[in-house]
Amino acid sequence: MCLFCKIVNGDVPAKVVLSNDHVLAFHDVNPVAPTHVLVIPKEHIASLHDVTAAHAAVLGELLLAGQKVAEQLALGTTGYRLVMNTGKDAGQSVFHVHLHVLGGRPMAWPPG
Repeated sequence: MCLFCKIVNGDVPAKVVLSNDHVLAFHDVNPVAPTHVLVIPKEHIASLHDVTAAHAAVLGELLLAGQKVAEQLALGTTGYRLVMNTGKDAGQSVFHVHLHVLGGRPMAWPPG
C-alpha cells in the first residue's frame, strides 16, 4: 500500500485541510512554498499516465478541491499554482496521483 493510501486509511497522520467522498487534501510534510498542500483522490491511481476516461470525474474533483483549498488558505487574491508531476523524470516521488497547491510567495517561470 502506498504512503498516500495509508494517509487515506488513517494509518499515517496528516494535517488535513479538506476531505470529501472522493478527495483528501493535506499539508505537505516537505513544503517548497509557504503554502504547500497535496490534493489526492481517495482511490489509488498511480500516475496521470494511468488515468482513463472513467477517471474524468475524480480529476475534476481534484481541480475543484485545489481551488477550494486555495480559497480556504487565502491564496485566491494573491495567486497560487497547481502542479501535477507525472513519472520519475517529472519529479513524481509518490506514485499516487496528486495535485500540489502552492502559494504564499511569487512563483518563477519557467518552473523546473
